[in-house]
Amino acid sequence: MTDILQELETRRADARLGGGQKRIDAQHAKGKLTARERLDLLLDEGSFEEFDMFVAHRSTDFGMEKNRPAGDGVVTGWGTINGRQVYVFSQDFTVLGGSVSETHAQKICKIQDMALQNGAPLIGLNDSGGARIQEGVASLAGYAEIFQRNVTASGVIPQISVIMGPCAGGAVYSPAMTDFIFMVRDSSYMFVTGPDVVKTVTNEVVTAEELGGATTHTKKSSVADGAFENDVEALAEIRRLFDFLPLNNRAKAPVRPFFDSPERQEASLDTLIPANPNTPYDMKELILKIADEGDFYEIQEDFAANIITGFMRLEGSTVGVVANQPMVLAGVLDIDSSRKAARFVRFCDAFDIPILTLVDVPGFLPGTSQEYGGVIKHGAKLLYAYSEATVPMVTVITRKAYGGAYDVMASKHIGADFNYAWPTAEIAVMGAKGASEIIHRADAGDPEKLAQHTADYEERFANPFVAAERGFIDEVIMPQSTRRRVCRAFASLRNKAVHSPWKKHDNIPL
Repeated sequence: MTDILQELETRRADARLGGGQKRIDAQHAKGKLTARERLDLLLDEGSFEEFDMFVAHRSTDFGMEKNRPAGDGVVTGWGTINGRQVYVFSQDFTVLGGSVSETHAQKICKIQDMALQNGAPLIGLNDSGGARIQEGVASLAGYAEIFQRNVTASGVIPQISVIMGPCAGGAVYSPAMTDFIFMVRDSSYMFVTGPDVVKTVTNEVVTAEELGGATTHTKKSSVADGAFENDVEALAEIRRLFDFLPLNNRAKAPVRPFFDSPERQEASLDTLIPANPNTPYDMKELILKIADEGDFYEIQEDFAANIITGFMRLEGSTVGVVANQPMVLAGVLDIDSSRKAARFVRFCDAFDIPILTLVDVPGFLPGTSQEYGGVIKHGAKLLYAYSEATVPMVTVITRKAYGGAYDVMASKHIGADFNYAWPTAEIAVMGAKGASEIIHRADAGDPEKLAQHTADYEERFANPFVAAERGFIDEVIMPQSTRRRVCRAFASLRNKAVHSPWKKHDNIPL
């Protein structure tokens, strides 16, 4: 019996060593942690329960039968984050470059199935050289089975991908179908075809970092939702994000203890809006002053900064925030901001997270590049996302809400439950100057008359009261009372129920 127990411990020790000490040292030399070290930081201490520690590949081609490391390049199992269950896989780059074989994929598929069956989120730590070439189509088949499960789990359990090393070729499509993707600066990259292939096919010379590094995907492509300086920061921030999310689409997000009064008044908000309607101000100031303890977790901070998306808590409960940012492009809606916000709204709706929308939008960005790029269809994505959402929705218009952008930004007409406006709100078809120039074309050559017409238009329409008279705005509120009014609004909507007609699925304008 002692011999058998000793053999078990020996086999476990070998499995835990992955590709061996030399490769572990090489991983550390790159500033990267090993697969198991990452799980130790991500999960609560002592909570990890591993599956398939001794699984080995079955390939016999190219002499592979002589190299069959236990675990086959991925560590899988479940644990807890602040006491809440989560399923995880962590690819081990020290074992055959973390490449995906048939059995490697089967290990991931097993925990995907278990996560779905038990209604718990799935977090994938990706660090892989891609498909294992020696296994050919068997490896590709494994990838496809992972993809299929990503789709089945979408909208049922939260799925988070953390890119902590290379992620190339088919490997990028599994993260792309998860809810959030995060990267590590200078040590992770994602691309479908690498720099060598790009050079061969298109004659472009580009580095891996330029082609698919964290900066590229957080600022240009919008593939990634955020990037962190190193593995330790990344895993700590994933733990923080996890605390905002429900375990599945039938569970509520966790309610955390809070020490911030829902009745709190913020007198400084009464002077947040500048006297000059063209002067910008920072919408994040409003978000932080509404949120419990000023805590806000921003998503896609570096992309389309003219709109802000992220999570806050009100009375301890998670709320998704979508807000125009006047500091960037005057807060206009464009292709990028519409896509960014639409994706976020659909996530919140899928997981029953209420949505707070803060509006200061002068309209859609004009120009040929926008029209040629399909701003009509991309803008429609945001309109569609809000219109189909059935979660509690509260909207606060702080300043401008012009034209179609007023409709799109969670207006009363597309299903928002509470629509508040500050006294500084301007709700109109367009700005006063532009409107006057169109209405009073005959006076175009007379600046004095035009100025008077503009002043008259501002007095008549550049306020929230016309909309309030029609019931499109539920209440004009004092800015300092925004937190109290929003908290009470969401509290009153806790039992909201919407019944939609049966459909197989919708057809969003992609």
